Amino acid sequence: MKRIFIDTEFTDFLDLHLVSIGLASDAGEEFYAEVTYPDASCSAFVREAVIPLLGKIPSAAMSKESLCEQLLAWLSTVRPENTDIEICYDYQTDWDLFMDAIYYQVPAWCRPRLIASNIDEVLKYEFYKKHALPQHHALYDARANLAAFQESDDEIL
Repeated sequence: MKRIFIDTEFTDFLDLHLVSIGLASDAGEEFYAEVTYPDASCSAFVREAVIPLLGKIPSAAMSKESLCEQLLAWLSTVRPENTDIEICYDYQTDWDLFMDAIYYQVPAWCRPRLIASNIDEVLKYEFYKKHALPQHHALYDARANLAAFQESDDEIL
């Protein structure tokens, strides 16, 4: 089963709006998008750590409607024929915002998987350091989770 690691950035825990979404597959394909968000909803943390990282990837800015279309098309394109895809996330809000981004039209062949306990934090830290990438950028964080993912022995059965 193909794995796709997702991460999102959002305005605030209390007034939650998607800012950006990144997906990185175990086969090397990537998807990244930034959407319009209500500036007044951004927490101080988001203003300091997330917003300065936006606008660095060409063609990432899009409307929410375009995001839905492009994300569903990308998932269909990277899906191996007649195979399920495991959508791996380390935080429930990432899955919730992913579902919202595609207007809850999750394809039957997309299987959600919470992987927080499968992330090796040392490997994740080393990934950011090795590639000189900042944290709190949705695509970089998705890549870091992919690099730090460790299948546990009891799950292989």
